[in-house]
Amino acid sequence: MHVLEAIILGIVQGLTEFLPISSSAHLRVVGLMLPGGADPGATFTAVTQLGTELAVIIFFWRTIVRIISRWAQSLTGKVARNDPDARMGWLVIIGTIPIGVIGFLAQEQIRGPFRNLWLVAAVLIVFGLILGLADYLGKKNRELQDLTYPSGLAFGLAQVLALIPGVSRSGATTTMGLALGFSRTAAAEYSFLLAIPAVFGSGLYELYKSFDETGQTYSMGDTAIATVVAFVVGILVIKYLMQYLKKGSFLPFVIYRVVLGVVLMILLGLGVIPAISA
Repeated sequence: MHVLEAIILGIVQGLTEFLPISSSAHLRVVGLMLPGGADPGATFTAVTQLGTELAVIIFFWRTIVRIISRWAQSLTGKVARNDPDARMGWLVIIGTIPIGVIGFLAQEQIRGPFRNLWLVAAVLIVFGLILGLADYLGKKNRELQDLTYPSGLAFGLAQVLALIPGVSRSGATTTMGLALGFSRTAAAEYSFLLAIPAVFGSGLYELYKSFDETGQTYSMGDTAIATVVAFVVGILVIKYLMQYLKKGSFLPFVIYRVVLGVVLMILLGLGVIPAISA
């Protein structure tokens, strides 16, 4: 049964990681709906995200290799430091610092209070409305080449909010990008690139810690299956989303977030689901 549950959760992770609807929130809620009726946990969530981030690397492989190569060459003077790809390398590094520091220091909150479903429901609604506002009011006249170090850091600070299930990593960073005047596709692409070191750092750290932890809902074998499934589904979702954002708005995701948040609050208020897993 756990294998089937792992496959379902892997599909959920792959479907929701790149959409601005919060994969961690969905894993948290769907986990309660499965026969086991338990929170998959922060470790399961972080490790399965390795699968979806591997999908990002595959999808943007040429871009990532070019950025790393040009950034490394800029350190030796073979490439000008203001080269667009070299700059992007520094922008990703700068944007990753906030979540690296705060994520490490807030481990207790990430595993405890942040997973309360009342909080998850509230941020689904609030940040959904903020995303809708930024998408409606944003000028969308800036592209990746217009990204500056201060705006890159602003993206990074927004990414920190993703430590709370329900906010959404892509939702928070994309919202910041829209608020700063970037186009939907530019905001989404930088969001994907920015997530790579943060997610891999978090996932590998949680994977390392899991060898000393007991009482996890899912075994490492189950988690590995979910991670592979998330990788496959994730590649398909990235391709769809990048095509959709060329013409489509974030309104459907905003509506979905608000509806899901309201439904969660109703279920919590009626006592159908617990706010905190036992």
